[in-house]
Amino acid sequence: MNAVLRPDGAPVDRLGRPIRDLRLSVIEACNFRCGYCMPADRVADDYGFDAASRLSFDEIETLVRGFARLGMHKLRITGGEPLLRKGLPALVARLAAVPGIDDLALTTNGSLLARHAQALRDAGLRRITISLDTLDPARFRALSGGRGELADVLAGIDAAERAGFARLKFNCVVQRGVNDDEALPLLARFRGSGHIVRFIEYMDVGTCNGWERARVVPSADLRDRIHARWPLRPLDANYRGEVADRYAFEDGAGEVGFVSSVTAPFCGDCHRARVSADGALYTCLFAGHGTPLRPLLADGELALADRVADLWSRRGDRYSELRGRPASPRRHVEMFLVGG
Repeated sequence: MNAVLRPDGAPVDRLGRPIRDLRLSVIEACNFRCGYCMPADRVADDYGFDAASRLSFDEIETLVRGFARLGMHKLRITGGEPLLRKGLPALVARLAAVPGIDDLALTTNGSLLARHAQALRDAGLRRITISLDTLDPARFRALSGGRGELADVLAGIDAAERAGFARLKFNCVVQRGVNDDEALPLLARFRGSGHIVRFIEYMDVGTCNGWERARVVPSADLRDRIHARWPLRPLDANYRGEVADRYAFEDGAGEVGFVSSVTAPFCGDCHRARVSADGALYTCLFAGHGTPLRPLLADGELALADRVADLWSRRGDRYSELRGRPASPRRHVEMFLVGG
């Protein structure tokens, strides 16, 4: 291995960025068909349910232990919809026990959360992020491809609160002319609750979501609109490389975040790796291809760590900074493969 290492032994990429965060997909299937991720006219209903194609729990634990050896300490479980993975609380318990993992989180659409929240908390999950693009039941049903019910997500939120998840995050992907009128209602619902709403600019992830820049609502415009209703003040980042710009409500009712990959790229501090459910490493959300890691897992976590360190040291991804330039990749991995 010829990887470039920090003084503490952790590998860094060509821009000096270490691995600190792993987004790990545990299943490619989803019970929703949201247009910006997994549109129903492009993805079959039975997609992603082939259990043989995805990593086993033993393989996942070996993979996570290997990444942890390289300095990764923030682990987020994603999908598809991760709560479709049978026995997920048992996997969470195994991953929570991996040395070095001090932040174990889950991203979900929330529709199945009511039945799993307590078991996940008991297993060691500490944070949950819920994708929530509207509080209007009819619009919610439409945005989920006719498959989701807002009432199920609200029940999941209630169950998560009862289980002890006192600080949920809600991700809202904002699209002009689709749900850009939802910001104030969402904030009105969750202000003062201890939960955090984050507004995400509509991104050109994947190849099947029909992305158009005209549908992007710049975070600055949204922030100004919110500030006019509830004055805001900027907050410092919780840690270097945090993707959301944080703002506090002046009246003390909590905070709001903005993820601005299109208008204010944050590639320079990106220390996130992504692994798909079948065990491929993607070093950027906008990567065109991944590197299979599954064949290495039979040789154990040390072999896996060695290979990942080598791959990471070659990383130079900064797609959001190059967006639209001739050198930028034209084909991107689908978001439902790597969990966003």
